[in-house]
Amino acid sequence: MRIVGFLVAAQGLAALAFAVAVLVRALNVTNGAPLLGEAGFFGLLAAAILGLAAGLILGRRWTRTPATVLQLLLIAVAWYAIGPTSLVVPAIITVAVSVAALVLLFTAPARAWAVDTTADR
Repeated sequence: MRIVGFLVAAQGLAALAFAVAVLVRALNVTNGAPLLGEAGFFGLLAAAILGLAAGLILGRRWTRTPATVLQLLLIAVAWYAIGPTSLVVPAIITVAVSVAALVLLFTAPARAWAVDTTADR
C-alpha cells in the first residue's frame, strides 16, 4: 500500500504543479481573476490528493476506497484527453500510473490489509 501511496503522491504533486502553473498564468494576464479561482480549486484538489497519499503511506485503511475512485476518475479524464486534445503522451502516462495503482490496490495482500480488523492502523 505504501507503493500506491507514493504513486498517489506523485499524482498530487502533479496537481499541485498544475495549480502553480495556473496561478503564474493568472498573475501574467490582464484579467486573471477567473484563473485565480481555478488555481485555488486545483490547489485544494492537490491538497486532498496529497492528504490521501499520506494516509496510504501511513497505512490508514479508509484511504483505499478514495484512492480507487481517484484512479478511476483519472483514467476517465485521460481517456477524454486522448481524443479531442493533442495531449496523448501525458494521457498515456496518466493511464499507466492509474492502472498500476489500481492493480496494486486490488492485489491479495492489499485486500487482506483492507479487511484486517485485528489492529487499527
